[in-house]
Amino acid sequence: MKQLKVTVNGIAYDVCVEEVGEVASAPAVTAAPAAPAASAPAPAAPAAAGGEVISAPMPGTILSVNVTVGQAVKKGDVLCVLEAMKMENEIYAPRDGEVASVTTTKGEAVESGKALVTLK
Repeated sequence: MKQLKVTVNGIAYDVCVEEVGEVASAPAVTAAPAAPAASAPAPAAPAAAGGEVISAPMPGTILSVNVTVGQAVKKGDVLCVLEAMKMENEIYAPRDGEVASVTTTKGEAVESGKALVTLK
């Protein structure tokens, strides 16, 4: 069972979808209104070592990883590119810093909220 968030006419719903295999009928879906959607993604939680975790804002596939561990980055530098719904989304550094870790690879399918890069 997968839990997804779907927005219809500006109203967000949490839905649970059960995959039942190769059946001609549609999967069973239950829906309940979700909490109001924020206008911007929530800030990433700080890592245990005092770094800042940069997470995937949506599910998709990593097209490129543009940084390596130890690399200095400036605010606005492109850390990686995430493809979602046939669109390329650049993931930017929110501040100046140094890359502490890279936890994704090119071609990886990621879910929303998955840690991609940690800055220190």
